[in-house]
Amino acid sequence: MSTELLAPPIRQTQVFVPELVYFEPDALEYPKGQRIHEWATREGLPIRMTTSHNRITNLPGDSELEKYRIAKRTLVVGIRKTLKFDTSKPSAEYAIPVATGCMAHCHYCYLQTTLGAKPYIRVYVNTDDILAQAQTYIEERAPEITRFEAACTSDPVGLEHISGSLKEYIEFMGKQPLGRLRFVTKFHHVEPLLDAKHNGHTRFRFSVNADYVIKNFEPATSSFHERIAAASKVARAGYPLGFIIAPIIWHEGWEEGYAELLHQLKEALPREATSNLTFELIQHRFTKTAKTVIERRYPKTKLEMDEAKRKYKWGRWGQGKYVYPDEQANALREFITERIFTHFPESKIDYFT
Repeated sequence: MSTELLAPPIRQTQVFVPELVYFEPDALEYPKGQRIHEWATREGLPIRMTTSHNRITNLPGDSELEKYRIAKRTLVVGIRKTLKFDTSKPSAEYAIPVATGCMAHCHYCYLQTTLGAKPYIRVYVNTDDILAQAQTYIEERAPEITRFEAACTSDPVGLEHISGSLKEYIEFMGKQPLGRLRFVTKFHHVEPLLDAKHNGHTRFRFSVNADYVIKNFEPATSSFHERIAAASKVARAGYPLGFIIAPIIWHEGWEEGYAELLHQLKEALPREATSNLTFELIQHRFTKTAKTVIERRYPKTKLEMDEAKRKYKWGRWGQGKYVYPDEQANALREFITERIFTHFPESKIDYFT
């Protein structure tokens, strides 16, 4: 087995360019599908056809690890046929589909298990259908505001230069008195979105963490400083801004790590970013299935997943997960909360989970 597959991939600072692109034939009947096909052709990328974006069976690779690595560099362009949106508590009322799969290699990511054997990246060309369904949900809940989370199954910012879908969603929600959009990213490639007519209806959030976590568990993502520089651009473009600190990981020196994270945020952000700032705090958790998958895909990971050190908690779908014991969880929550309000007294913490 290649030692390259056992080492963390090089941190990604350039925009994502897949190694292989698949198209559903019907996707080429949509303008977006045609544009992506033209882009892939200009880039000189290998192009193949598939009958379904949910079934790619002939990916190259001589081992499971190699197939996984190649899948994370494979783009599949298709039509989203299921238009019933999942719920997305506590972040939003609904998860709005933009893409599925992510090019990053975050060891802890829940997509390791929710995507199972389909880690390739899928983008959808029938965005008009998806937005029409969003309109229906908005009308059903009127006069309440309906929030849509666009990053439940992917990091759409990392794909925006290919699909352009996120800007469509932002400008659609900008026209909706009762519609709001939210998404989170670990990438700094925000330029295509800075001139979007968002009307303040989209909250642009960045995932941040202690240096130890980013360094050891977030390969193929933008650096912390790149993310914060992008957050400053987003704030100056008038977007409501937020940060997700996740997963919060108990590690040697965690107090210094999270204190330094929030200090650096305070030093780097422009004043206009702090008046309507939100934080979401999520402690590290894992399932038995996730542990098995992560250890197989990242055999040298330093991620601590010792069930004996954790508390077992039942999830809402009937599957249990391992979280920190109450004493550790409370210590993390109290320490980080105190420093958030010290540095950002006008901010709001949406939740700790």
